[in-house]
Amino acid sequence: MSTPVPSPAREDLDEAVRTFVEMRPRLMAIGYRMLASRTEAEDVVQETWVRWQNLDRTQVVDPPALLATMTRRLAINVLDSAHRRHESSVPLIDLATTERHRGDAGLDPVAVAETREGVERALHVVLERLNPRERAAFVLHDVFGYPYGQIAEFLNLRPANCRQLVSRARAHLAADRRAVVSVAGYRRFRDEFAVAARSGDLSRFEDVLSEELAS
Repeated sequence: MSTPVPSPAREDLDEAVRTFVEMRPRLMAIGYRMLASRTEAEDVVQETWVRWQNLDRTQVVDPPALLATMTRRLAINVLDSAHRRHESSVPLIDLATTERHRGDAGLDPVAVAETREGVERALHVVLERLNPRERAAFVLHDVFGYPYGQIAEFLNLRPANCRQLVSRARAHLAADRRAVVSVAGYRRFRDEFAVAARSGDLSRFEDVLSEELAS
């Protein structure tokens, strides 16, 4: 009695399952680093699986790289959703941590790149959705941990007003509104944010915020 020969389609699906199962821990890590939520990371990985099994895999040259890219793009879509409150604060804090330890031995360069990709999108959202005062209060408080009294001195406001500004900024991050952001303005904000996060010296970053307030 002859042994049944698996069909090409079945062999392809089995290989797709094996590849996905092997990649799943890394995909979960990508999703969690970008979203800071295990539940949302699991949802993104599940959606990656659905798309992966329905994909024409005969044209795929590097399956692991494609799965990682699919997961990152889906996570970015979640970050961009108007229903995610504080969608920018967590990845920005992640970058502050990543920048401080970027030179440490053993820090996975792939992990750094994946974190930075999500963070750069988050920075753009902050510039798009917050006015200069909201942006300064939000980033200084929620990312760099400034107390409201210190922010009040920086903005020449009362601490209670700064508290309201931060609360309003968080709400606006969840709103679907957009302002035009210049490429030069974004790059300067991004670069000085990274320097501040890496060095702990916020003097130049504060100068950027002050210039935005004055414009």
